[in-house]
Amino acid sequence: MKFLKDPPRFLFFTGKGGVGKTSVACASAIELATRGRRVLLVSTDPASNIGQVFGLTIGNTVTPIDAIAGLNALEIDPEQAADAYRERIIAPVRGLLPERELAGIAEGLSGSCTTEVASFDEFTNLLTDDSLLATYDHIVFDTAPTGHTIRLLQLPGSWTEFLDAGKGDPSCLGPLSGLEKHKKVYAAAVAALADPARTRLVLVARAQASALSEIDRTHGELAQIGIRGGYVVINGVLPKAAGTEPMALAVRRRERAALNGLPASLATLPLDTLELKARNMVGVDALRSLFRAGGNGAAESQAVAEVPDAPLGQFVDELEQAGHGLILCMGKGGVGKTTIAAALAVSLAQRGHAVHLTTTDPAAHLVDTLHGTVPGLRVSRIDPQEAIREYRNHVMTTKGTTLDAAGRAALAEDLLSPCTDEVAVFRQFSRAVHESRHEFVVVDTAPTGHTLLLLDATGSYHREIARQMGENMSFVTPLMRLQDPELTKVLLVTLAETTPVLEAEELQHDLQRAGIQPWGWIVNNSIAAARPETPFLQSRAANEVTQIDRVSDHADRVAIVPLLADEPIGVDRLTALTAPSRG
Repeated sequence: MKFLKDPPRFLFFTGKGGVGKTSVACASAIELATRGRRVLLVSTDPASNIGQVFGLTIGNTVTPIDAIAGLNALEIDPEQAADAYRERIIAPVRGLLPERELAGIAEGLSGSCTTEVASFDEFTNLLTDDSLLATYDHIVFDTAPTGHTIRLLQLPGSWTEFLDAGKGDPSCLGPLSGLEKHKKVYAAAVAALADPARTRLVLVARAQASALSEIDRTHGELAQIGIRGGYVVINGVLPKAAGTEPMALAVRRRERAALNGLPASLATLPLDTLELKARNMVGVDALRSLFRAGGNGAAESQAVAEVPDAPLGQFVDELEQAGHGLILCMGKGGVGKTTIAAALAVSLAQRGHAVHLTTTDPAAHLVDTLHGTVPGLRVSRIDPQEAIREYRNHVMTTKGTTLDAAGRAALAEDLLSPCTDEVAVFRQFSRAVHESRHEFVVVDTAPTGHTLLLLDATGSYHREIARQMGENMSFVTPLMRLQDPELTKVLLVTLAETTPVLEAEELQHDLQRAGIQPWGWIVNNSIAAARPETPFLQSRAANEVTQIDRVSDHADRVAIVPLLADEPIGVDRLTALTAPSRG
């Protein structure tokens, strides 16, 4: 493996959910320990569970992996870190402010920005602690800090003074309150990250366009703040052992096309390819096989437990009964939201309804997916970049006019955050919510539960309207429409894999906190539902059954879409996705 040749002290593995970061990080730690090195394996990924991989309880204490001499592990729980972080900020003002204001502050500190900074606060010690550095030859991190996290830690001026002066009320400065005393420690940690002699960045992806785009974005973000270079690992490439049935041949075609379109910035980096294995990467023996080509062994045909017969068409039958409404397809990148949204919109239009299909996803290509027109179907795109530019200009020309130069610089930096992006897109998204009173509006990607709560709890649109209208006036805001199950149907799209299901569970929890109950779940690209013929794919299908059962435990309704031999592009193939039951 190129990425494990002459490794420095710190190795960071990053990439989108579900690509196998944890497996690659764990296998790398085992390999380094086998070479006689002293290794600490650290997870900062909320969707990661290295304890489960090794069959041990690890948690937030350094734990020896007895099966591997020289290997220890540690799991940093991002939510616990964020809880402790929020408490440090809120504790000094508890008893001084009304409970309602404290609740608003807590909600403002509930998003990804706080979690990222809190996690970075935790593992900063691992980068700078002299005793740890004397104990271990290598520290392997499952998940690296994002470029956004590091930019937050490099904000100009004094965070504490900026906030105490009442200037720091936008989305992401809250998490930095009171951290002035840590700036020197953070600067040392960032310097370690930017030094290739001490740190190596490993970008993990699958041979899929969305996963490759994600590591390309991460690579560019980190390069902007001085962390350059890196290694690329393409994980889970379908091996020859998968056979030559139509589904396997189709997957190989898709993988080749994705790798042929590798972004230019990644094409210059050292690259390793790892084969997909028939079994899950759980246990030391399985992890040792990850870096071995052809390490799948001889697979035998096996009966795969029947998954529920749950066609997507049943969802359409129920959705159309109201005659109009808002349908939100939500989920992490790479699960197929765009395809599902397009299939639902096409089916509703073919049944004679007026349908507006729109996306807030900058990576979505609705026109390419449709590859044609349908009477009654209108397609549009909410341009996130345009929305963000408009919102930033608005904030800088209002709040920014009262600040000094340092304050304006800090405000401009904060407006680069993902939280700000979500709020900006929501402003345009609200127009689509309004249209759904008269027609079907199908949205590919929607604001997260945290965005909705942030808007509500900080006195934004919903609260402002409530204040202006008074208790005796009736009004309906976009948030209220999203909370009304008669007006809005939220569909969570996922894959029958551990990480995507866990991420969808977290999204459901977020939405429920905002008073929004998901209407149904869609398990997309299921190998088990496709009824594979070869032993290798049957083994993969068997792994899905547990995750499908887990989805069924959470969902009021479930639809399962099989992995198809041909990509569902074009009206005819999208129509086939909502065809009646397979019988």
